[in-house]
Amino acid sequence: MTLTETIQGLLPFGAGPAAEFLAAFIGAALIGTLMLTNTAVAGPWAKRKITAAFTDRIAVNRIGPFGLLIIVADAVRLLSKELIVPEGVDRPAWDLAPLLIASSALLGFAVIPMGSGLQLADPEIGLVYVFATASLASLGLVMAGYASNNKYAFLGGLRAVAQNLAYEIPLVLTGASVVLFAGTLQLSEIVAAQQGTLVSIGPVAIPEWYAFVNPFAFVLFGVANLAEVGRNPFDIPEAPTEIVAGYQTEYSSVYFVLVYLGEFIHIFLGGAIITTIFLGGPAGPILPGIVWFLVKIWAVFLFTQWARSAVPRVRIDQLIQIGWKGMLVLSFANLVLTAAIVGVVV
Repeated sequence: MTLTETIQGLLPFGAGPAAEFLAAFIGAALIGTLMLTNTAVAGPWAKRKITAAFTDRIAVNRIGPFGLLIIVADAVRLLSKELIVPEGVDRPAWDLAPLLIASSALLGFAVIPMGSGLQLADPEIGLVYVFATASLASLGLVMAGYASNNKYAFLGGLRAVAQNLAYEIPLVLTGASVVLFAGTLQLSEIVAAQQGTLVSIGPVAIPEWYAFVNPFAFVLFGVANLAEVGRNPFDIPEAPTEIVAGYQTEYSSVYFVLVYLGEFIHIFLGGAIITTIFLGGPAGPILPGIVWFLVKIWAVFLFTQWARSAVPRVRIDQLIQIGWKGMLVLSFANLVLTAAIVGVVV
């Protein structure tokens, strides 16, 4: 039973289109609030703390306990700033780009299973839906770069297009290899297919997660995900040492908050996809599923921040070569090998 169906059953006025709409609205608000809360903690606070730990520095520790009130301070500071609109911008596209960047990732969480009954919708093409909504962010990056009337922002937008084209195809192909194992695109069924035990070594049982079944695909997907969320060594679209801040150079105030928010929501969406198709979704011992789900997506977030602190940025030409000559070939090889293994086993 989905979250929408559960909420609809609790409403006092029974079934009907109005009840279904209200239940979907409440469920979407709950899921959105949960993910935005995680993003609010990750962006202003956790990112600084993690980076400081990796680089042997002291992060925020003065505002509130453990510096946690920096979240409120940053929100007030950024939202109270003047929204500066540069001359010559393509205003409709410039206005819509931050909204598209942030909202495209939130849409993806609608079909992610987060625990028992914590899934807003469960369509049969759930994995396709997630990839489709996540890819809308590329359009937002292009719009932001083109509409800003700034050559550095425009270069950032072009880099974003080149990067996403080069790495979205390997990402989808690697995800398709999981579909071959599970035999379905429905995310709840992909999670259910990972509930068995792959092998037992004494008292230790290794679960049948696809990260263990096909670790090569897991590594490929993790690398491609780094490129999709713009983390080192693939933070080319906003490389500050080369193009100021890339596609977001001309944004300020609430628009900058939306762009910054969208970046971290996409990191968590990438973590949610990895968790769902490779790490058994919300599966785990003792603790509730939602706790394991959050632990896993935060583990992916920690990995992206490690990469940001430890891995040097590649050049744009190297990025394209890695994508088209390396990742694409390897993802096709993985897909063919997976199909052969599944054909022999089944």
